[in-house]
Amino acid sequence: MGLFKPSTTAHAHCDLYCGVYDPAQAKIEAMSVLKVAEKYQASDDPVFRDRAVFIKEERAEEVKHHLMVLWADFFSADHRAEFPQLDDLFWQAIHQAGEAKKSMDPEVGKKLISLIDEIAVIFWSTEKAKGMGVYPPN
Repeated sequence: MGLFKPSTTAHAHCDLYCGVYDPAQAKIEAMSVLKVAEKYQASDDPVFRDRAVFIKEERAEEVKHHLMVLWADFFSADHRAEFPQLDDLFWQAIHQAGEAKKSMDPEVGKKLISLIDEIAVIFWSTEKAKGMGVYPPN
């Protein structure tokens, strides 16, 4: 039976290039980071606070994942040329998500959301987003 057992497990956003991309995925997770940090600050229950730290760290890691997928799989070389700030903006946002993993300060989460909002403005200004985005701005 071991002959047919895979030796390596692969993980990917979408091996079929599904074409479903939206910065809203990262923003929802970032909002969780912020809200959990706020609830942590408002509580004096050590069990609740321990759980909050764990959940916040998971959500921050999800933000990093969604941003990296958006950066690598949605945005093209043409987008990077059109928006020269794009690479640095993604680096800042992914770095900020890492900071959010280490901090229970709600301000760190607010800054993360702000960076994701900047990415969303660029995302929605592309023609490509019109066919791939899920939650367009009003």
